[in-house]
Amino acid sequence: MTITRTDLAELAVFAAVARHRSFSKAALELGVSASALSHSLKGLERRLGVRLLNRSTRAVVPTDAGQRLLTQLLPTLNQLEEALDELTHHSDEPVGRLKICAPRAAIQELLVPVLIDYLVRYPRMQVEVVELELMPRLIEDGYDAAIFYGDLLPKEMIAVPLGPQQRYLVVGSPTYLGARGAPAHPSELSQHDCIGYRLTPHHHYRWAFAADGKLLEIEVSGPLTTSTPALYLGAAEAGLGLAYCQEDEVREALAQGRLVSVLDDWSPSFAGFNLFYPSRHQLGSGLRALIDMLKAYHQPR
Repeated sequence: MTITRTDLAELAVFAAVARHRSFSKAALELGVSASALSHSLKGLERRLGVRLLNRSTRAVVPTDAGQRLLTQLLPTLNQLEEALDELTHHSDEPVGRLKICAPRAAIQELLVPVLIDYLVRYPRMQVEVVELELMPRLIEDGYDAAIFYGDLLPKEMIAVPLGPQQRYLVVGSPTYLGARGAPAHPSELSQHDCIGYRLTPHHHYRWAFAADGKLLEIEVSGPLTTSTPALYLGAAEAGLGLAYCQEDEVREALAQGRLVSVLDDWSPSFAGFNLFYPSRHQLGSGLRALIDMLKAYHQPR
């Protein structure tokens, strides 16, 4: 059969919906409504005479025929996208919009030294930076990329390392430790008040420790749970409990004696900040140029 422009568009729609197994997520990726995607898929199935997707209120799953088509289709679409990316890479300067989110520490450490120069170099780009301490839902929330901690890499994301490894410490005030004593083993944290860290609205971060090359994760509880550094560090200094944080965050407080670190022999180092984006298919020329500048500035020479 002769392939038309409509066929190509609808095949791309099918691939997006089948990859995400969701009309809403595919719609966000493609920048159209979910109802438009559903209409397009019905037209493709009608012309081909075969059902490609099984739909329910809870899930969208490829049929056997749909899975076979997807397996054959993805390499071709990938080649087309790579060819277009190559053309874009060698074309004129990037033009468009980027929406990026990151915690305040990542913005100050990574974006501030680079972003102004980026906008001067590429005046046709518009960038929105959102300060966000919680791990975002990139596609659902409309972000092109996020900068977050590398050990927390979400599924189906590409990560670009941008900084050195970070060591995590457990700290408490001299007053708290004098009254409650210092834990000698991570398992003793169950006997202490701990300042919880919230990774996402639905994910309470467990404290991780290194033990004989193995990872030990501890569920903690206490008077406060937050994703804001000023709050968990302030609570620790006020003697409300122990906090788990990056060494860089508490270096000054430790030097001045406002906080004391415990469990140092168990304190691990994890990947530092990474830039995440949904897949290489989302890597437009504007984001690619920003990644190149971030890597050139921050990665070891």
